[in-house]
Amino acid sequence: MIQIAPSILSADFANLGEEVKKVEDAGADLLHIDVMDGHFVPNLTIGPPVISHLKGRTSLPFDVHLMIENPENYIDEYIKAGAQILTVHIEASVHVHRLLSYIRSKGVIPGVALNPGTPLQNLEYILDQAGMVLIMSVNPGFGGQAFIPQMKEKIKALKNMMKSMNLAIPVEVDGGINEKNAKEIAEAGADILVAGSAIYNAPDPSQVIRHMKEK
Repeated sequence: MIQIAPSILSADFANLGEEVKKVEDAGADLLHIDVMDGHFVPNLTIGPPVISHLKGRTSLPFDVHLMIENPENYIDEYIKAGAQILTVHIEASVHVHRLLSYIRSKGVIPGVALNPGTPLQNLEYILDQAGMVLIMSVNPGFGGQAFIPQMKEKIKALKNMMKSMNLAIPVEVDGGINEKNAKEIAEAGADILVAGSAIYNAPDPSQVIRHMKEK
């Protein structure tokens, strides 16, 4: 079953509790929380205090995506805030293997993310430490961008790499996903689809989530 993870990057932050409840009621499987530091990506979003305040407001697992430099300095804060999946970028840390192992040791699912231009070969010696792989299908930093078509081949290649290594790790895809392209992205091998503006900008978010799952 394909899972849908709405990104609160496109939510109304003045009513964040209600926005989270809206997608939970609509059938979302995870809550995707984008953290940006203005250095690794050209945008600033939220930090641990906001995530912590969402605890108890929803039963959705917190899928926290760190788009920050030196993520190893902040891991404990995000775990304490409530992250159940914690994803770091392979481009942002020198010692990714150690970082993924540390996240797992804390009882949290360790995710590793790749920007569109980052080769899959960079995963070769750390893939067995990952609990999830996130393929960015836009250049990170802003919501509302168009899906980069070449990422479908990258998803397929990642699945083949996993198969050759006898690994079965969920593949999450983030960026430009909507009702029109959800099916082809899932067919390429995605297990989790992240969608922000396609869900939160729709008149009826529940209908979008339902249609994406149906397709």
